[in-house]
Amino acid sequence: MNTQHKLDKVRAPRVQITYDVELGGVVEKKELPLVIGVIGQFAEQELPMRERSFIHIDKDNYNAVMEGLTPSLSIQVESALPGNDGYLNVDLQFKSMMDFTPENLAQQIDPLHQLLDVRGKLSDLKGRALSNEKLRDRLAEILAEHQDKLSVKEATDDSASPYAENDKEQGE
Repeated sequence: MNTQHKLDKVRAPRVQITYDVELGGVVEKKELPLVIGVIGQFAEQELPMRERSFIHIDKDNYNAVMEGLTPSLSIQVESALPGNDGYLNVDLQFKSMMDFTPENLAQQIDPLHQLLDVRGKLSDLKGRALSNEKLRDRLAEILAEHQDKLSVKEATDDSASPYAENDKEQGE
């Protein structure tokens, strides 16, 4: 089966390119199929260029093709997370179109996955607190106690310590 017969089975492209051909004094419009080819190394196996072949991809078989190819990306990126200086090793696997969404990408990066878990738990706690008055009151008490502890800690830091003057005198 040649390529033209395969194209007959494919639904009509959105972009239609036509040209006029004069055959025997009659002008006919001929339509060219829109075919986009992408050549690249998208899988771990490295095939020589001559052994590579085109794969027909459309919205109906995209996930199946992705799962078959198992494209991946391994890079090292500078960390933008607070308290985490340096670089992060990022290994991403793509098996479907949904793997490109921000949430699914974050699920594959461990520090971001942990932050998403905490975010989900806080959101769940917020929902429960809104519907449960006892829980809401208890959380308010806990936060007030924590604020009191922070106030005490700030009031008793080294500069306000009674031993601070002795420490300064011994250091001189």
